[in-house]
Amino acid sequence: MSAEMDALVAGVTGKLEALEAALYGLKQVNGRFTTEDGLVTAEVNSDGALVALSLDEGITALAPTEAAQLILSACKQATETAGAERSNIIATLNESLTGGAAQPAQQLAPGPDSAQR
Repeated sequence: MSAEMDALVAGVTGKLEALEAALYGLKQVNGRFTTEDGLVTAEVNSDGALVALSLDEGITALAPTEAAQLILSACKQATETAGAERSNIIATLNESLTGGAAQPAQQLAPGPDSAQR
């Protein structure tokens, strides 16, 4: 029984570490995008909120609608970059929790009568 308990504790500890690593990773997510012409750089945090916006002086030569479109496009790309990073972190967490293979729901979240099995 001791070996079984040790294996159970090791499994739970591994999953806890995977969760902690995912939480830390999600807090570190940062999306950044600079337009090809270098006029706009947008940066978003892990929540997708804009945290920095840098505009090159050359943007003043653009029409307001063109400048606005460039800014929105940079923000969108930065948000997509952050979203991809979040997806990678969650995929890694899922692999850690499931051992790389999908498991039936009853094994992932047993009910109160699971001790009877």
